[in-house]
Amino acid sequence: MKLLIAALGAILLLTGCGGAKAPAYRQVSPTEAAALIESETNYIILDVRTQTEYDQGHIPGAICVPNETIGTGDIPALPDKEQLILVYCRSGNRSKQAAQKLADSGYTNIVEFGGILSWTGETVPS
Repeated sequence: MKLLIAALGAILLLTGCGGAKAPAYRQVSPTEAAALIESETNYIILDVRTQTEYDQGHIPGAICVPNETIGTGDIPALPDKEQLILVYCRSGNRSKQAAQKLADSGYTNIVEFGGILSWTGETVPS
């Protein structure tokens, strides 16, 4: 019996019980994101900065859902939890947070590509 308890304890330690969870989204470079935008057809580009930041300039076709609002309930702008969602912010911090919150909310096809500061493609003001 003691051997069984010791073995179970070892298994729990080895499986990382209570450890940090790995991201449930994919990270790519802005260049790879641009290639996805060119090759895919059914996607959403999600800008998770504030509305003010978005209005100053964003990637064409992007929608704004601020990071602070994600995880607080349903997101009407993102009804299909299986749709490809390409997420960015200013520098990459908020986009990682938002991508994880989306994954935790059941979204299954999330690609995080950092910040608009690294984006070499076109941007447009609102």
